[in-house]
Formats: sequence, C-alpha cells, structure tokens
Amino acid sequence: MVENNNTENTEKKSLNFIEQIVANDLKEGKNGGRLQTRFPPEPNGYLHIGHAKAICMDFGVAQKFGGVCNLRFDDTNPQKEDTEYVDAIKEDIEWLGFKWGNIYHASDYFQKLWDFAVRLIKEGKAYVDEQSSEEIAAQKGTPTQPGVESPYRNRPIEESLALFEKMNSGEIAEGAMVLRAKIDMANPNMHFRDPIIYRIINKEHHRTGSKWKVYPMYDFAHGQSDYFEGVTHSICTLEFVPHRPLYDHFIDELKEGKDLEDNRPHQYEFNRLNLTYTVMSKRKLLALVQEHLVDGWDDPRMPTVCGLRRRGYSPEAVRKFIDMIGYTKFEALNDYAMLEAAAREDLNARALRVSAVLDPVKLIITNYPEAQTEEMEAINNPECEADGTHTITFSRELWMERADFMEDAPKKFFRMVPGKEVRLKNAYIVKCTGCKKAADGTIEEVYAEYDPASKSGMEGANRKVKGTLHWVSVAHSVPAEVRLYDRLFNVENPSADERDFRELLNPDSLKVLTNCYVEKFAAENPTGNRYLQFQRTGYFTADKHSTPDHLVFNRTVGLKDTWAKQK
Repeated sequence: MVENNNTENTEKKSLNFIEQIVANDLKEGKNGGRLQTRFPPEPNGYLHIGHAKAICMDFGVAQKFGGVCNLRFDDTNPQKEDTEYVDAIKEDIEWLGFKWGNIYHASDYFQKLWDFAVRLIKEGKAYVDEQSSEEIAAQKGTPTQPGVESPYRNRPIEESLALFEKMNSGEIAEGAMVLRAKIDMANPNMHFRDPIIYRIINKEHHRTGSKWKVYPMYDFAHGQSDYFEGVTHSICTLEFVPHRPLYDHFIDELKEGKDLEDNRPHQYEFNRLNLTYTVMSKRKLLALVQEHLVDGWDDPRMPTVCGLRRRGYSPEAVRKFIDMIGYTKFEALNDYAMLEAAAREDLNARALRVSAVLDPVKLIITNYPEAQTEEMEAINNPECEADGTHTITFSRELWMERADFMEDAPKKFFRMVPGKEVRLKNAYIVKCTGCKKAADGTIEEVYAEYDPASKSGMEGANRKVKGTLHWVSVAHSVPAEVRLYDRLFNVENPSADERDFRELLNPDSLKVLTNCYVEKFAAENPTGNRYLQFQRTGYFTADKHSTPDHLVFNRTVGLKDTWAKQK
C-alpha cells in the first residue's frame, strides 16, 4: 500500500500543474473521458520561441494523455493576416515534431458567431454603439469606479438588429459603429463593462473574400470556437487570466444554462516564455524585418522558430530548453544562456566533427615531402560510434588558426610556440621551428617539422603533448564564408528599457568572416547531417544561401558560454 502511494506521488511530481489538472479530469471522467486541446495562432506573423512553448504544451499534453490537439488559425483580423504566415506556422509545428488532428479556422465559424450575436441582440444582451473608440474607452471607468452607460445602450432591439445588418452590408463606414455586449458597466472586472464584440473592417479576408464586413473580437470568437470544436482544455498564457470570466460568460450564454460544468472548454493559464537579449513583441519583430535591420523573419538572430532553424538549432534542443524552464503560474525572464546550453548538450550528441580554419595562417611542415599527401582517419562523432569515420587529406602546406601561434608565449599557452611540440589532430606531432613575418610584424608563415613515427595510431603518438591543434590542407580545403551570430540586443531586458528598441541592438550581433577554409567533407557532407561541430570552435550549420560555389556556414553556438565571463 505504501509502495503504491509512493509511485503515485512520484508520478504526480513529474507532471506540471496543467498535466495534473488533465490527469485528474480524466480520472474523474469529465467531458466523457475526452481530452482535446488546440493551438490557435493568429496568422499575422511568424512563430517565435514563446509560441514554441505553447506548442509543446498544447500538443505535448494531448500526446501524453492520448488526446488530440487541433490546429486552429485565429483569422479574425484580415488587416494583418496572410496565407504566407499560415504555411510558415504549419512548417514550424511539424519541424518541432508535432502533428495536429484537424485544421480549423475561426473564419469557419463566422456564420455561427454572427447568428449568436443576432440572438444576443434579440434577447436584449447586445446593442449597436455609434460612439468613437475614444468615447467608449473614457466611459469604461476604472477598477474602483463604475463605468458610464452608453447613450445607445437601451436603443430598441429592432434598431440594433437593422444597424448590425447595415454594418455588414458595407453601408456603414469603418469605425462608425460597433456591436457591444450588454453585461454590467459597474462590474469590478473591466472586461465585463459592455465589451465590444464586433467591429467593421473593410478589407478582403484571405479565406472568405468580401462576404463579411464585420469581424468578431478575440473575446467573442475564441471561447466560442473552442466550444464549437469540442475543446476540453483551452490552455493559454497568463495575460489571458482577466479574460477568463468573459470566456466563461459567453460559453454559458451559448449553452443557454444547460450542463454548465461539463462538456465545455475550461481555460487554464501558464507563464509566457520571456528570453533575455531579445524581444517577443510581434510589432517589434515586424519592424526589424520591414526596416531591414535583420535579414528577414528567419534571420538567425531572431527568436523566431524559423530563425532558430536557420541558425542550426535542432527541434530537440528547443524542446529540451522548454522542458528545462518548465511551466508555472509566475512570469520569469529566462536566461538566453540556458537556450544555448540546451543546444550544446543536444548538438554534442548529434553533430559531425569537421575541421575548419576561420582566421588562417599558413603552416609549412618543412621536412614533409612536397608532393606527398596522406589520408588521415577522422572520427565523425565520438558520442556515436555508428556515425563512422571520414578521411581528411594531410599535406606539406596546411592552414592553421592564427591565434594558435605565438612567437613569445606566456607559460600556459599550450599551442604552437618555437621550440615546442604540439599534436596535429588525426595526424602527427610537430615541433615549431620558427616563422616568417611581414614588414609590419604580421605573421605570414609558420614552420614546423613532423615526427614520422608519431602518426595517430602509431606507438610514437603516445608521448605526452599538451596541445592539440586542428588544421586543413591548403591544396585540399575549400574556401567558405562563416557568419558568427550573437545576441540580437546588448541589454538583458530590452522590453523593460525606456529607450527605442532600435537603439539597443547589438552592433556585434553578426560578424562575417570571408577568408575561411573547411575540409572537403564539411562542404560535401555525404551523410546529410546538417549539424556540424567545427573542432575547437563551435557548432555550425550550412546557411540556406550556401551553394557549392559559395559555401556559407552559420554559427549556432560556441563551445563555451563566453557571456558568462563578461558579466
């Protein structure tokens, strides 16, 4: 008996608070034992990592408990919506590893919502208001002071019905009239003070064309759409907590007082994903794109799902990060370093190891035969033996990193120094013999001699050498452009800063290196693995604009957290 209790407690602890609610509802047989969630994006922009958290919750909880999660496009504002966004949203969800049950659109319910609004007018629960939005807002009052009733609040039902028809016929100008629910102008919840439920928008809808001139507000469409679809658990973020009573009110009206506690959607809220050194505001992200401050929605510095994908994040890394931060009822600002840590952990297990030199200087092995080459065996991934090996060509002239050589080095510099030995990865141990400098002191060439008996795998390779350097052959490597991406903003919380967010952009968020070299295996990548680790440098992926004639690699994340040192 005690053992069973312990098991049950362990299971409960492993569930987040929303999963616990779902588990209890299913145990009690609510909603006929059904579990149905939905992910309801508005198709007015690209999804960002905050949406990814919601996707993981909506789809994840359905997956975990044998329910279904549908995809519903909340397309009630034709001014901002586009099919481009619809297609992008679908792609992002699939990339994250989830599948929806059905696809719905709020526009599927425009007729039902219209009929419901007409019913409310006929029952004296809604009216057409001809005041401006400013006047209506001024009459709302404050949380401690009741609002003032509209002069149109008690207009005859027939008059409101006729005007509502005219609003949708195109006879009434945009902004001239709205339909308001008649609830309670003294209610302490401001959302109950006769909320606007329909407004006029004279723009064609991407699905319904010019059929409708009036469109429902979010609070009037969202809960009702959930109800029409049979949603049981409507999961959203904390900013919708004040909206929940209104959500429930309209569903009560729809159900006309019948079976109010069951077979209906209930709203539950969790904390949003806020991330340091970036913004989640669609308005600000759109401005960055439109003003060409970034390279489109999928710029690798953007917090968008497509931006993360282009940067080289795996879907598993994104989901790992979301698991790390969890779901609570308290808002928090999550450290960008945690996202990077999740990426490192994931990519360490899946990335192919390749050699790339980003700031090259020539290394000449002076005692190596000029015409000779050798194919050295390199392990693709030490974390996964099944990934096998590839060969990298060794020759007399190599490219090495400029930072790996110092003529006069400090004591703990275990790289290329005159008179000292280093190991060339997968190849030989070499001893530096000197260098050639330009007139201004710049190092032009580094010289070394190799030990023929020290090849990897030979007995001579076993002697202790502190430094191991990566390299590529001058004659057998491929030129490449490498883009080093960093945090988009240079302040931790740009959303809380009073300055214009454009002033806060990090001028060093992108550095483009054009004189880089990668081994041929990295360029050809016959395995098809898009996740690469440049040895000793970081994790990289080929950019979408990369071609065989012009290779472009994006840095996903460095091997270490360099920002931690700066703080």
